[in-house]
Amino acid sequence: MWWRPGPELDLERVRGCLLGGALGDAVGARHEGAPPAEGRALRPGHFTDDTQLTLATAEAIADAGRADPERIAAGLLAWHRRDPIRGVGAATAKALRELSVGGHWALVGRTGEHAAGNGAAIRIAPLAFVLDPRDPKARRTIRDVARITHRSDEAYAGALAVCLAVHDASSDDLDLDLIAAALPDSGVRDRLREIARLELRDAAARGTSGWVVDAVPLALRAASIPDFESMLAEVVALGGDCDSIGSMAGQIWGARHGAAALPAAMLRELPGRDDVERVVRALARTRP
Repeated sequence: MWWRPGPELDLERVRGCLLGGALGDAVGARHEGAPPAEGRALRPGHFTDDTQLTLATAEAIADAGRADPERIAAGLLAWHRRDPIRGVGAATAKALRELSVGGHWALVGRTGEHAAGNGAAIRIAPLAFVLDPRDPKARRTIRDVARITHRSDEAYAGALAVCLAVHDASSDDLDLDLIAAALPDSGVRDRLREIARLELRDAAARGTSGWVVDAVPLALRAASIPDFESMLAEVVALGGDCDSIGSMAGQIWGARHGAAALPAAMLRELPGRDDVERVVRALARTRP
């Protein structure tokens, strides 16, 4: 059963999504780029661009009352000017730079083979609370929002996969085959089908980079692990781009299970939690 937003958003699921993503990012950032290793600490540091871009997207939706690509692009730039985004990738850096000098939101995104990063997928989750990603018109909006930074069919497929996974908030199980079937023909779809029934470490043998074909399917596979701390321990053990993978997995896991299921001790240690809670309250007031 696919969850449909009602007259008001579910505060518990919005909080779970944004706080879960921030935790996955903040813990993963301490181990980003490291080789695989077991037993890594799960203490959160500062969250990075993954969370900042997600919060900026959510804030822009709350301000506009809808998911509007132009308003979201302006919101990303406004957030960056107010609180410089940390560790931003090359495609997003290009978009922010060109937006700052008056570039049009539909033209500033990166193109070519290097545009298939995960930078659109890491920030797309808030759209799943105000749009139905199976609706063709909503998909055009998701595609446009992805293309602000990444003008790539693969980047769009990865963003759509995250939206579908967050939107499927009432299901007991995260059905990766069902999500894959709803995606356009893409490397993301094919990889998701390949790893749907693999253990996470076996799935990670195909790659743990920031390439969207590596990162998004791994995040969805990780989000199907029932316990948040176990999931996060497995993600950071992978090394590689574990902050982005952890952020997306945390967003999906939190949207499915709600904020109350997140580890309270870890949340108390999360730097910047007040910013997350502020944006949660704003987004939860939005009427889809």
